[in-house]
Amino acid sequence: MLLEVGRIGRAHGLKGEVMVDLITDRLERVAVGTVLSTDRGDMVVVGSRPHQKRFIVAFEGVSDRTSAEALAGTVLRAESVDDPEALWVHELVGTLVVEANGVERGVVRAVQANPAHDLLVLESGALVPIVFVVSCVDGVTLIDPPPGLFDF
Repeated sequence: MLLEVGRIGRAHGLKGEVMVDLITDRLERVAVGTVLSTDRGDMVVVGSRPHQKRFIVAFEGVSDRTSAEALAGTVLRAESVDDPEALWVHELVGTLVVEANGVERGVVRAVQANPAHDLLVLESGALVPIVFVVSCVDGVTLIDPPPGLFDF
């Protein structure tokens, strides 16, 4: 399964480099030699370096500013990483949310990015900060929310 890991922004300089906004904390996604999938085909990272909160990345076959500008907006995808200790967003969507006391709160429809903590978006419209997730096993996401989170 391919997951979205980033998006190409504007061109940087004259030699074909681009700015990449990662939506993952896995920095190996922009390591030299990494192959990323796009709607335009696979792209191989030949250079990358951090720049503020983004990365400046050079891709194989992209050697001038015009080619780099043509990539703006391109979504970068990669295979999921097998890490049994990690909790992945794509594993949460579709799971049943249950409080530690056994109260069922509904199914996760999406995960919404949020500056403080990502939010589980339930079918009811309720939002649950991901910081309250205890575990996700066999299609059930166990949460331990503070009192009053679902009072509205």
